[in-house]
Amino acid sequence: MMKHDFDELVNRRGTECKKWDTYTEDVLPMWIADTDFKCPQPVIDAMVKRAEHGIYGYPVNCKAFEQSVVNWQKKRFGWDVDLDWVEYTPAVIPAIVYAMRAFTNPGDNIVIQMPAYHPFHDIIPNNGRHILGNNLILKADGSYEVDFEDLEKLLSQKRTTMFLLCNPHNPVGKCFTREELTRISELCLKHNVFVVADEIHSDIVYKGYKHIPFGSLSRQAADNCVVCVNPSKTFNIAGVRTGAVIVPNRNKHDLFYAPLEDNKAYGRTVFGTLPVEVSYNQCDYYADQLLEYLEGNLSYLENSLSARIPKIKVGKTQATYLIWLNCKALNMAPQELQSFFLEKAKVAMNEGSTFGPGGAGFMRMNIACPRSRLAEALARIETAINNL
Repeated sequence: MMKHDFDELVNRRGTECKKWDTYTEDVLPMWIADTDFKCPQPVIDAMVKRAEHGIYGYPVNCKAFEQSVVNWQKKRFGWDVDLDWVEYTPAVIPAIVYAMRAFTNPGDNIVIQMPAYHPFHDIIPNNGRHILGNNLILKADGSYEVDFEDLEKLLSQKRTTMFLLCNPHNPVGKCFTREELTRISELCLKHNVFVVADEIHSDIVYKGYKHIPFGSLSRQAADNCVVCVNPSKTFNIAGVRTGAVIVPNRNKHDLFYAPLEDNKAYGRTVFGTLPVEVSYNQCDYYADQLLEYLEGNLSYLENSLSARIPKIKVGKTQATYLIWLNCKALNMAPQELQSFFLEKAKVAMNEGSTFGPGGAGFMRMNIACPRSRLAEALARIETAINNL
């Protein structure tokens, strides 16, 4: 079995890298959700080989991409996906927008769970729909649970037509249980609300928890959903702009695909589908080793905060490498908190209030980096707090 070196320090500055080239060189970036790890070697080799061919003309759809998605869902999550359910999309967010346009109308309500991934706050009103926020309940141990009473009130409103589920949840790191997902499915079916499941973080689930694809719950759930998947978070290929949707119901599938066909927005790229196929077909070893390394980083973070930076708490992180840090003990307003970490600690993170209600007082930290880099970030934060 191949072994990947996740301790390798890769210089990403000067490569038009959003994560590293947004801030000045004295700032350590721990924000946007890509990793600082090289892609799996089989992906690099396949891309180089394809580049050396020297001709990058129109690609034909031979279903290898769709089959790789089917393979991954089966071997990682036990979900039997039909090849005809799978469609290419340029990324998850465009797929969600396509779903909104296919299954809702302008003026409709779309339910999201707060705090919510910040692009959700933009794409819904930008497309003439209204956000209804179902606030997740923060428990004493730092984990979150669903307020089902409030959720049903929102789903039962006359113009509520879609529920946008983020599982695993960004930013709070929640992995929904089968029981929670089943209850969500039942409520959405009861009130005739369609489900779009963003499962982009599904590979990063820590010990003691298990990712359940929404479409695998039941035939009824499958008929009432679009599942969005993308290997970008796992294999660090966000820049190739390629994802997939799984739409089990044929009528819903055709409704989803119609606007892509109408706008000729379905075209895949030579260097887009290839890394997805190779990642899903050849790189299980990398996904397994990545998760083990991230669990080590999470443990290091938890121990370091407890021993050296007790004013910052980390809750019960169940999934994702985006860690939801409780900084309320610092007694800073959101903008003050952002400025403190960026200007005093020289560490760039995402400020919590940008994720909506329930986010103030939190910061989102990306720990998908070599442990030495995480150690440097924590040392900077410790020094800055000690100097308050």
